[in-house]
Amino acid sequence: MSYPWLVADIGGTNARFGIVSGPGAVPEAVAVLNVAEHPTLPDAISAYLADHADGVRPGAACVAIAGPVKGDHYTLTNGSWSGSVAGLGIPQSHVLNDFEALAISLPHLAGDDLVPLGGPSPAAGMVKAVLGPGTGLGVAGLVPAGDGWVPVPGEGGHVSVPAVTDLEFEIVKALRSDGLPYVDAEHLLSGSGLPRLHRGLALVRGIKTTRKSASEIVAGDDDLCHETVEVFLALLGGFAGNVALTLGARGGVYLGGGVLPRIVDRVRDSDFRSRFELTGPALSDYLTAIATSLIVAEQPALTGAAAWLQQRATSVEYV
Repeated sequence: MSYPWLVADIGGTNARFGIVSGPGAVPEAVAVLNVAEHPTLPDAISAYLADHADGVRPGAACVAIAGPVKGDHYTLTNGSWSGSVAGLGIPQSHVLNDFEALAISLPHLAGDDLVPLGGPSPAAGMVKAVLGPGTGLGVAGLVPAGDGWVPVPGEGGHVSVPAVTDLEFEIVKALRSDGLPYVDAEHLLSGSGLPRLHRGLALVRGIKTTRKSASEIVAGDDDLCHETVEVFLALLGGFAGNVALTLGARGGVYLGGGVLPRIVDRVRDSDFRSRFELTGPALSDYLTAIATSLIVAEQPALTGAAAWLQQRATSVEYV
């Protein structure tokens, strides 16, 4: 795969692009384009290369997209883009789920890229997990394989909501009575889920309120907004603990997505870690020995896309 490489991280609102100029280089010429302003992914790539990358012609590309991926086909969950990366006109074009790319970025994150949230230092050479609320709730694993890593994407955000306390069960019951017959984790633990959680808590508390956006809830200073965020972070801790147990993520559990980096102090001061460790006595020591960290790096999915291409270019065994 000849350089330069194009790397991309496509979400429902923003499309982030960068250029990797050589082995071990970090993505540069990073630019963020508005998805709605471009009819298709190839149109956005053409605009980026022309306006931000001096018209270079990439020799390979890796696109991380927020949506299901099947072979070389992609569908943007919260947008109209869909198709095959074979139609990008770039040799060696590949597509990953966005959390798959975030997973493979994990071994390349350190120092100020991460905020520790409890537990010991991550164990080396062990399975890692990454999850996080953005527009949806993403989940992926990272498994060591020889000298490299294999990302394992999934749809873990759609498991049942991890309600434990009486209040959480009451919120789920209220939302079901309000017209949501099945409440999964993403329904509450996402940017779109925060307003739904706010609504459910208001129903339980008997409070009349207007619908608020996720950003308004996070910034809100009234009791209902404050409690909504507290419940959100406690539920997220329980969900993260479930992911750790399912994947055996002794190499650490990492939080990504667009919501949490805005409220780092609140995450640290919340019940996230105590709920993460909450399980039956037979496995309590298992979870206390797993590190949890919050990713605050600027463009981790671009780092992951570059690492995926680098690993593929240097290992014939990697698939």
